[in-house]
Amino acid sequence: MSKATLTIDLQAIADNWRALDRMTEAETGAVVKADSYGLGAARVATALAEAGARQFFVALAEEGVALRQALGEGPVINVFSGHMAGDAEAIAGAALTPMINSTEQLLRQFETLPGHGFGIQLDSGMNRLGMEPAEWAALRDIALSQGPSLIMSHLACSDAPDHGMNDAQLRSFREMTEGVDAPRSLSATGGILLGSDYHFDVTRPGIGLYGGRPFTDAQPVVTLDVPVIQTRSITPGETVGYGNTWTAESTVKLATVAAGYADGLVRAMGNAVGHACFQHEGIQLPIVGRVSMDLITVDVSALSEVPATLQLLGSTQGVDDLADWAGTIGYEMLTSLGARYAKRYAS
Repeated sequence: MSKATLTIDLQAIADNWRALDRMTEAETGAVVKADSYGLGAARVATALAEAGARQFFVALAEEGVALRQALGEGPVINVFSGHMAGDAEAIAGAALTPMINSTEQLLRQFETLPGHGFGIQLDSGMNRLGMEPAEWAALRDIALSQGPSLIMSHLACSDAPDHGMNDAQLRSFREMTEGVDAPRSLSATGGILLGSDYHFDVTRPGIGLYGGRPFTDAQPVVTLDVPVIQTRSITPGETVGYGNTWTAESTVKLATVAAGYADGLVRAMGNAVGHACFQHEGIQLPIVGRVSMDLITVDVSALSEVPATLQLLGSTQGVDDLADWAGTIGYEMLTSLGARYAKRYAS
């Protein structure tokens, strides 16, 4: 096979959900936006539903429609972007629950879908989505009279437990929701790890389900095996790849593998000399030269025989390792893994 193979462990995702669920007394939902962070929302959400998840969160109404087709009736599908113009038919047809973010959205909800369920998103200080305190104070009684199914906000710095913003947002959220009977939700993965003060009634783990930080006890979820196209040996002084950015200091055996930045393996990884590595049977194999659109060159001198594939992601090297090499975050690496991979699901 000329394609790289991305293996997704559905059992590991379900086990990570169960582990996060055990940390709280709250109901544990699941964030499956962006096609479950690129891993396939239909398969992932089905596995999570079988594990016990009953509330799901997506970014867009269109994602919610596709998810409803996969899950069928029953599970709650919440839409973070709320009720956007033109979404009424999708929201009603797929029984979605928009998280209302503004006065404009609340009016749209009441005018186009009277009696249809909705939630409320509040801005507790992140300044991204949700009603700000003054706006909420003006609309609170009207909104609460219609029985919202959930009132939520989102933490900006939960991956940094000692950051003062966490406590500030907790205080703000408590003040804005004091006396509210509706279920409340503040925490995604990082918030769950901050402790019970942040848990409220519903949690919304996302990256932790998929094996990423800050849930360092997560089981690894993805494996990426990349085919070797060609091998060669080069002598001291020869260079590799675009721009001649890497020069051999000794005789080196190279393997060129079939993946590159078009597959989400970002070009910056090629600059992390001595750090960015493929693996084979526990042996680290450095990337040398620049990452190309479809190709990466790997130093395989440590191998007596070059196998048919080399592994980039696996049990000992995860998306956060790739992110560290590339100067980004695991979320970006995971959601960037390209469409050219052959996806295989393990359970």
